[in-house]
Amino acid sequence: MSTQQRSNRSTGRPNFILLVGEDTGRQHGCYGDPAGTTPTIDALADSGLRYTNACATGTVCAPSRAALVTGRYQWSFGAHHMRSTVCDPPRLFTHELRDAGYHVRWPGKTDFNFEPPTDFADGTADWIDDLGAGRLPETGFFVFHNLGVTHESTMWPDESPHSGMVQERLAREHELSPDERHDPTRVPVPPYLPDTEAVRTSLARYYDALTLQDHDVARVLEALRASPYAENTIVMYMSDHGRGVVREKRWCYEAGIHLPLIVHGPGITAGVDEQTVSWVDVAPTVLTLAGVPVPDGYHGLPFLTADREPAERRREIAFAGRDRMDEGFDRVRAARSRQFLYIRNDYPDIPYAQRLTYMERHPATHEVRRLAAEGQLNTAQMLWMQPQKPAEELYDVEADPANVHNLVDDAVYSGQRDALRAALEAELSRTDDLGLKSERKLIAEGVVTDRLTEYSERLEPLPEEFALGDLRHTVLEMPERS
Repeated sequence: MSTQQRSNRSTGRPNFILLVGEDTGRQHGCYGDPAGTTPTIDALADSGLRYTNACATGTVCAPSRAALVTGRYQWSFGAHHMRSTVCDPPRLFTHELRDAGYHVRWPGKTDFNFEPPTDFADGTADWIDDLGAGRLPETGFFVFHNLGVTHESTMWPDESPHSGMVQERLAREHELSPDERHDPTRVPVPPYLPDTEAVRTSLARYYDALTLQDHDVARVLEALRASPYAENTIVMYMSDHGRGVVREKRWCYEAGIHLPLIVHGPGITAGVDEQTVSWVDVAPTVLTLAGVPVPDGYHGLPFLTADREPAERRREIAFAGRDRMDEGFDRVRAARSRQFLYIRNDYPDIPYAQRLTYMERHPATHEVRRLAAEGQLNTAQMLWMQPQKPAEELYDVEADPANVHNLVDDAVYSGQRDALRAALEAELSRTDDLGLKSERKLIAEGVVTDRLTEYSERLEPLPEEFALGDLRHTVLEMPERS
């Protein structure tokens, strides 16, 4: 037995590897998607603990990641807009780990809607080679790896003039075996998207990228197996939010917030856990597993104990929100139980389909707008193109995972609606939802810096044939109430 192994066993503290996929929904084989070619992640799930009701607090990267690293809802400290910059962010959970003697390595993407202080990690250098060679500190480590190839931009056309993950995917296509390449005619198309060649080609690109992500996970796990740390390292695999298409990324529907979560490591009993988990629960869970006190003020609950067993105190409801997306203002809040998803649209007069410069680069967005203008979309495909949103939405996520049948006015489900509505209001009150304040006021109060000026330069009108009602462009700031 090596000195490193003896040290890890003598301290009894686990090491941690956190793997976060960008814009990755639950399109894995282990989550039941027949098109998902993810053998490494599937094997990790088979020998680990696979969560079936894990949910993000945000629908886009920076707000979601802000909650992940602080254990606090993004709207509670000003990180809810995409993008904003918080002036005085709370401590990250990595600070607590470092204070307890852990070595923290966080290379690549932070994107927390604030600049992390220099002491949030011991370094930002890649750690995979150090892992495999046994060069990480003996006192315990927490290391992060961003899996970026699945980012929304991986689905842009191959000839896209814009920078993005499309270029990385193309550069790595040689890594895919013939069996790993996805035929556009065979990928599943969700009912809210038009079933066209352009949409199918985009989705096939995503599935190819997800397989490349699986290769990246394999590289990490191969290094772990070769290392002296395998007997005491916990691996967490998760995503920041859903896949980058209409009604998934940027939205509080199932496909935007209901995400993969797999936890694997010694002492963790393999199986399936149906308990509800929120991304605000990840930070207190890591600290609990590490034997580090959870700070006061966290909004999350540990879902595993220090003994690596499921926690007895379980979350019943996960909460999520959507706010300004680049140049497009909105405020949406959601509460999800195991069976029902309740969504509150605070500005129903603002259509779903605001123009966002970044989103307009996606072929699926083009197809939805084009076919809507031609009157070629069915009822489910037209949902995103309605001139107004309903004030409330309710979905049975078991019977209707695509969330295309709004039950909010059905008396049969009034009890579930009222319970989730009340739970959402109570949680937003408990956590001081700053989304109730205009961004101008948050700027004046010194909560965030002024990013409105920057994003106002992106405002452009929609083409006339795509305009909805009186909306000709995006809504940058909170509208006045009449």
